[in-house]
Amino acid sequence: QVQLVESGGGLVQPGGSLRLSCAASGSIFSSYAMGWYRQAPGNQRELVADITSGGYTNYVDSVKGRFIIFRDNAKNTLYLRMNSLKPEDTAVYYCNSHPPRDAYWGQGTQVTVSS
Repeated sequence: QVQLVESGGGLVQPGGSLRLSCAASGSIFSSYAMGWYRQAPGNQRELVADITSGGYTNYVDSVKGRFIIFRDNAKNTLYLRMNSLKPEDTAVYYCNSHPPRDAYWGQGTQVTVSS
């Protein structure tokens, strides 16, 4: 079984940076394409970025050039480096496989971008 635990969120001013981490339990992490998702108040959850098991990455247009998704398979950890943060990035951020599995959703980590 796989469990995912997100961390690294917080309150940051516009233009600031954060690095989110997703720690995975289980022995199959390296075989999965993974993604970061976010859900803002009143909005549906959206895919922000994904990375294949081989390291190929994709980003939603709104974060291209600002966010970087990467993984450390030896540590069973997925990361999202977020730079030049904007208020519209405010959301709860989740990791999951890509495509996501319903059973893998964790608590998420809150990112708030505000002055």
